Parts: sequence; structure tokens; C-alpha cells
Amino acid sequence: MHPTYVLVHGAFANSFSFAPLQAELGLLGHRSVAVDLPGHGFAATYPAAYQAPQDMEGLASTPGAMRGVTLAENAAHVIRVLERAKGNGPVVLVSHSRGGITATAAANRRPDLIDHIVYVGAWCPVDLSVGDYHAEPEMADVDVAALGLAMAGDPAELGLLRVNFRTADTKALDAFRAAFLADGTDDEFRTFLNTFQPDENLDVGGDADRAQADTWGRIPKTYVRLAHDTSLPPALQDRLIREGDALTPDNPYRVRTLDSSHLKWLVDPAPAARVLAEVADGIDRSAR
Repeated sequence: MHPTYVLVHGAFANSFSFAPLQAELGLLGHRSVAVDLPGHGFAATYPAAYQAPQDMEGLASTPGAMRGVTLAENAAHVIRVLERAKGNGPVVLVSHSRGGITATAAANRRPDLIDHIVYVGAWCPVDLSVGDYHAEPEMADVDVAALGLAMAGDPAELGLLRVNFRTADTKALDAFRAAFLADGTDDEFRTFLNTFQPDENLDVGGDADRAQADTWGRIPKTYVRLAHDTSLPPALQDRLIREGDALTPDNPYRVRTLDSSHLKWLVDPAPAARVLAEVADGIDRSAR
């Protein structure tokens, strides 16, 4: 029985960003479900002040549906999807970027629902919490000020992160381009930027949400490195792989590499779809 791919998006993204990948998977004969985490997709808040002409004061103060959303709620939402998907056969849980934090939390809680877990340029905290990794040498060259250039409102007051992705500030746009899609065309960059939503939740978990050997560690796993990622640099991706392998030496990552920035693999999804198809083939062979 062919597996179902459950796809978990990253920060400020939603299920829409997986549409090209889902099309490619479908044409290869594979079934997939793209998740919208709480407060994302059609549940997102797009304040009227976000429209042109923008009202920056209103944008900075309008409440959002993402306020107070926790990592535990994100994980519970994914688990509900996994439970339904598991009724149709094997499940491959795929995450990107910040979505890896949610995928790891879900795998810690319900490893029985996941036949293979795949991280594509995604966070999988092992030795440290996500916040602590940001202070490590592997993140030294990451431009953490990029989002700050277009930040709207005070996260402590809003209870969420809000970024004006519709800004006309060329410095902010250049920083976004460098961080997300330096290997894409101008039109690809602007198109992807317009799929982003302005709000993201604040909770990235803590020590208790790091990968656990007795649960997460039982699941076969693949890490797809993004060779030109400047948001989650290859050096940190490699560190996460090493730490995961050290945690479960009898169940190491299967490692693949894509010639991609943080987002290019979603713009040009055929290589990623082929990698994911390899995972499905492995599950099919083991089931025979």
C-alpha cells in the first residue's frame, strides 16, 4: 500500500506553498496532504491595514488569530491529521524549516502514526532548544535582522510575530531575497513572498520538545540538506544530522542534498519529489 505524505509548512507559510510539490508527487502517483497549522491558511488574519494603501499604525495593533498559539497545539493538530492519514496506510511526515519543530513534537508524542519522517532544511532540535541554537557558531552568519526590518507591532503586546511582507522598503526586500530565494528569479521571489501571511506564533518549544530517543528515535528518518540555504545554513543542518545520529546510532538519518536555497526546492519541486518517492519505494519494499 502506497504511503500518504503529510506536509508541514514553515514560519509565515501555509499549505499553499506545497501546491507545486503536491502536483509533482501526484504525477508520480503519490498521495499527499498539506497541513495548515492553527492560524494559517484560510484561518490566518490579514488585517485590513495590511492592504494598500497600508495603515502601519493599524497593522501594528490589530489582533490576530495566532495570538497565544502554542507548539503543543500545532503538534496536536498534526497528530489529528496523521491519525486520519494512517487509516489509509503508511504515513511519511515531511516538514520544512520551522515546521520541523512541530514535526518533532508530534513524533515525540505519537511515533506509532509515522512510518518515516523527512526534514527538508528543517529544525530538529536534539542537544539544545531552538532558541539556544541561534547563539551557536553555525548561525553566526544568518541575518537575523531581516524580519526585523519589516516587523509590525510589538510581539509581546500582540502575542505573535507580525511581519509586513508587502513592504516597499528595498532594504527589507533585499534581505528577504537573500534569506529565502537568492537563487530564484525576481518574479519567483515576489510570487512566493505574496504567499506568505503576516503572522506567526511565538512558541518554538523548549528542552522538553527536543527529539527523544525512545519515541522520535524509533522512526526511520531522512534529512534533505539544502546546499544554499542561508536561513538554516548547511553547517547547522549537518550539526542537527550529527546530533540525531548520535542520539539514535542504530537508526541514523538517510541524507540527501538538493542544490537549493531555503525556498527554491518548492519553486522547482521535481528533484524533491524524486527524493520523497525514494522514501515511498523503501516503505513499499519493506512491506513486501
